[in-house]
Amino acid sequence: MTISRDMLATFLQVVDGLSVSHAADELGVGKSVVSKRVAQLEEALGATLFARSTRRIVLTPAGEVYAAHARRALAELRAGEEEVRALRSEMSGRIRLTAPVSWGQRVLAKRLPCFLKEYPGIEIDLQLADRIMDLAFERIDIALRWSTAPAPEFVCTPVARIDWVLAATPAYLLDAGTPASPQDLRHHTCLAYWRESSDEAWRLARADAPGEEVQVRVSSRYHVDNPEAVVDAALAGLGIAMMPSYLCQDALDDGRLRPVLPDWVPHTKFGTLITALTTPDRLRVGRNRALLGYLRQDLQRDPAQSQRASASLGT
Repeated sequence: MTISRDMLATFLQVVDGLSVSHAADELGVGKSVVSKRVAQLEEALGATLFARSTRRIVLTPAGEVYAAHARRALAELRAGEEEVRALRSEMSGRIRLTAPVSWGQRVLAKRLPCFLKEYPGIEIDLQLADRIMDLAFERIDIALRWSTAPAPEFVCTPVARIDWVLAATPAYLLDAGTPASPQDLRHHTCLAYWRESSDEAWRLARADAPGEEVQVRVSSRYHVDNPEAVVDAALAGLGIAMMPSYLCQDALDDGRLRPVLPDWVPHTKFGTLITALTTPDRLRVGRNRALLGYLRQDLQRDPAQSQRASASLGT
């Protein structure tokens, strides 16, 4: 028989008053309930806890020994209940979150509904924006950003790894030829996120020798500052595109796009990580820690994201 919390509480109440009637009054139950719980406890222990007579109740030696353990056990149970209640109260309120537009739409927004179902007391205010937001001024709890270097004024937690690929349609490659080396890209129409002329300098490193990096000046007829538009242009056969894998993996899988220079890894100004930035005081809030932990665990299970980022959630 399993020893329950009610058995322990009832036993200790009898111990404190050495009276079944007193224990029943304190617990708000009938005397028969008190007697039954004590009997169940004695049965579970295989020992007599009270010596009963017509006039009084006294503890047996076994009862005296067990009373001390029962008090500690009940105290631990109550402490655990209080901690759980405190934790539950932290799992409520609003999280103000910002993330890059394309990654936020394609990846993050698909994960957040499951988190909200798991924590019904939490609200999320998600703002998708490619601009760098001021966390303090705009009251942002967590900013998810492309990251190439740590930000010393924030707690930085890597959340997702982003793989970059070069790809084009089979029709384009049939017509224009397939590059055999990075330098061949100079003879192709190339597509990538573009804001300034320096974005036309592509850097690539050998997959088997990351230190061996080359830079190639490419040209394009289509300049756009939106990665999804780059994917659309590639699918239209406009040229060879540099893209994050989360935007083009389906097209690679079904053959609409074909990898180009698969032995070379693009290095972009965005880096290969989505990093969560927050301040130490906001990280101490339970709901913010819960969201970061959830995102890291969930995204690392997703092979499409190639999650290999690792960092402590501690402040």
